[in-house]
Amino acid sequence: MNWIVWSLLSALFAAATAILAKLGVAGVNSNLAMAVRTSVVFVLAWGIAFADLPVSALTGLGRRTLGFLVASGLATGLSWLCYFRALQLGEASRVAPVDKLSVVFVLVFAAAFLGERITAATLAGAGLIAAGAPILALK
Repeated sequence: MNWIVWSLLSALFAAATAILAKLGVAGVNSNLAMAVRTSVVFVLAWGIAFADLPVSALTGLGRRTLGFLVASGLATGLSWLCYFRALQLGEASRVAPVDKLSVVFVLVFAAAFLGERITAATLAGAGLIAAGAPILALK
């Protein structure tokens, strides 16, 4: 499978995540709900990693790589904390479009920090997402 198929699967599972999380956060502290979800992700991720690679692969991680992965994990945790609180307070169909503004932020950050090109098509797509998110959120 190529990156497009994997990306579509990611979007499908992200949609399921929003609905399942909204159902799961009802009547529960959002931080506790996020902790339960994260624990499941933790076990799943390590299970898949160790099924695919030997434990010795951990020693091959350089400090720079490990630093970026830890920082990414911290950003993920903060994102999930905010997302679960938003789901607890708002409708999933309104929270999710605002959350997807992350696509616009990724485009900007990729250009600024990774040197990726911003084309007219990129600007148009980002503009549509940026315009569409508040339209969906404020319905």
